[in-house]
Amino acid sequence: MAISLIPKEEKFFDFFEAQAAHNVEATRLFKELCQKWSSDSPLIDKLRDIEHEADITTHEIIDKLNRTFITPFDREDIHALASELDDIVDLAQSVSIRMKLFKISEVPKDMVDLADILHQSAENVQKAIKELKHLSNPRRLLDYCIEINRLENAGDQALAHAVGRLFEGKPDPLHVIKWKEIYEAIEAAIDKCEDVANTIESILVKQS
Repeated sequence: MAISLIPKEEKFFDFFEAQAAHNVEATRLFKELCQKWSSDSPLIDKLRDIEHEADITTHEIIDKLNRTFITPFDREDIHALASELDDIVDLAQSVSIRMKLFKISEVPKDMVDLADILHQSAENVQKAIKELKHLSNPRRLLDYCIEINRLENAGDQALAHAVGRLFEGKPDPLHVIKWKEIYEAIEAAIDKCEDVANTIESILVKQS
């Protein structure tokens, strides 16, 4: 086995953990916002602030990547992880703004359920990211990825049920359009969590 005399830059792990922490906090606040919905809730501004902090962390990763010679794993995977993690916060924050712009009066339980799945997914992403430093023992990391995949499937089912209920009875077409767009946007954030898990699994294969 070849041994590099140039140390790998470990700062990337700290950046990824910071991004994962932003995700957990943003999805927690988003879930709380759905549970206690108000169009003038201060949580909307807090989500915007977290999204801004997450953008800064993403820019720091890209800047570090451009200035680092030896990275802990493939540069393409570092870039992919940074983008996917940032997208989770972006989507949660953008949905909160969309709900305000759509003048939503109340949030149905289906939306709360999707927000809960998103938060659980973000928590498992955070656990997986913390294990990235220990690639020589991948079992726990894979377990977190499997759970993220399970939650993505649960998100798909929750989305199908939510959209199906929109068409019950004689629905208002505008109501259907608004909520279908909101549901699909938050499910896209859950999909991004699965993208992170897939990237991590790819890293494990390359490191094995």
